[in-house]
Amino acid sequence: MNKLTKNRKKVLEKIETEKKYDLNEAASLVKDITTTKFDASVDLNVRLGVDPKKADQMVRGVVTLPHGTGKNVRVLVLCPPEKEEEAKASGADHVGLDDYIAKIKGGWTDVDVIITMPSVMAKVGQLGRILGPRGLMPNPKSGTVTMEVGKAVEEVKKGKIDFKVDKYGIIHSSIGKVSFEPSKLVKNAQELIQTIIKLKPSAAKGTYIKSVYMSSTMSPGLPIEVKSITE
Repeated sequence: MNKLTKNRKKVLEKIETEKKYDLNEAASLVKDITTTKFDASVDLNVRLGVDPKKADQMVRGVVTLPHGTGKNVRVLVLCPPEKEEEAKASGADHVGLDDYIAKIKGGWTDVDVIITMPSVMAKVGQLGRILGPRGLMPNPKSGTVTMEVGKAVEEVKKGKIDFKVDKYGIIHSSIGKVSFEPSKLVKNAQELIQTIIKLKPSAAKGTYIKSVYMSSTMSPGLPIEVKSITE
């Protein structure tokens, strides 16, 4: 316990209280304050001035991070037999339909993204109660219900992610790994923020981006000067 406390103390000594960090500074510092032995994920938490309970203030979108997420994204494609080859050739980890629907009904959800086609959505729709709470339900808005399954698989593997504001008005998104060079984390963060700005609902009043924090798995959050990202 003492060792953990000592590590934590060292970490906290590197953070200046009351300071808002420039994005470049935060991207370098997040590596210094990460004490995990594995290659931790780096996340942005963006608090928005919206009321997510109102449909006209829901912020949801997709973004392709220029340097990817650093994660090996496991993709399941639920498609009819004639599309299976296309899905496999594009790098899908699992491809099929009825057998995978049965597996999911049995509790299997060992994937990160599910891509499907409009023609089989009636079957996939039966899985809503299982996939919905896990954020795995395919959705045309995020490009995961499409005729072009091969293209969708390639995009997801390259770093396309979808995000949506939670009930507290916050968007949580991974922007890479601690092993990334700081410049790559900066580029990914800028791409995400610019995309969120473009999606500003016309019904949202006042300050739109209220705060931005960068953190890694288990690290404290670093408050970021919003201007350093948006200008």
